Amino acid sequence: MTGTMRAPRSRGGLSGALLVLLGLWGGLLPFVGPYFGFGFAPDDTWVYDTDRLQLVIAPAVAVVLGGLIVLAAANRAFGVFGAWLAALGGAWFVVGTSVATLWDVQGIGAPLGSGETQRLAEQLSGFTGLGVAAVFLAALALGRFAVIGRRESAPPDGDGQAGATTTQPLVYGRYARENPPAPAPAPPGDRHIAGGTRYDR
Repeated sequence: MTGTMRAPRSRGGLSGALLVLLGLWGGLLPFVGPYFGFGFAPDDTWVYDTDRLQLVIAPAVAVVLGGLIVLAAANRAFGVFGAWLAALGGAWFVVGTSVATLWDVQGIGAPLGSGETQRLAEQLSGFTGLGVAAVFLAALALGRFAVIGRRESAPPDGDGQAGATTTQPLVYGRYARENPPAPAPAPPGDRHIAGGTRYDR
């Protein structure tokens, strides 16, 4: 059982790295986006309030931390925990702005774009699309950590390494017909017939 809990560190490498990048993007966009005219009102950089803490910073921290765990996990249970943490953070990016209105959170501000296309891009890249992508990558990592590879499930041999089955080489064709394998020696006490005479060894 202990052996099956171990997992290669490369198991969640790509998903973990992408989750970290997505979390950093989602957490920093409202604060640095106004530098490039892409973000959310007010049109000032590094504006902090409790609404941004709940709707942006908290889920971003969850996604980044979950991605780091997935990226570095060598234990299957630890990797699954990181994937779930990132998935919850991504889900909050999707539904947080709607659910948080239940306790009078107004939101972080309207998109800065003047055109419909830019406003849609800001909303997708800052919340909905970002959250869906994070949930997808977290689910991918969760599935990879849930699978046990053949090398991980192989029982150890006497040296503590995965046991390998030994097989006799297969020989085909003319060589096999002209050189049949020698019969295995019979144990003492077996009856043999040599020259038509039965005798015991």
